[in-house]
Amino acid sequence: MTVTLGGIAGLVAALAFAYLVVRLAGLVGKAGRILDETATSLRTTSDNVQPTLLSLTDTVALTNDQLTRVDAITSSVSTMTTNASALTSVVAATIGSPLIKVAAFSYGVRTAMAGLRRGAR
Repeated sequence: MTVTLGGIAGLVAALAFAYLVVRLAGLVGKAGRILDETATSLRTTSDNVQPTLLSLTDTVALTNDQLTRVDAITSSVSTMTTNASALTSVVAATIGSPLIKVAAFSYGVRTAMAGLRRGAR
């Protein structure tokens, strides 16, 4: 077997190519492990987020129910306020006018009595 310069160059080139293939295989292996880890992490995140989203949906539904109740209460309070205002107007019209007349009459009587007392002195 004779070793020529071309044979040595071919052997070096073959070894360099084999080295590159081994390095690329290592990089592909690392990339595969990174992708597997990413998939596992994403699966874990999805598993943890789904119950949270379901809980959030329930919370929003309960909040909407409470807001509906508050709206009904606010509506009732508004109706009560309107009724109280109307009742106040009715009471003022019914009792207020006669009270003003009684007050004016009593003022007139007091003034007349005061005038009679001054005249009697």
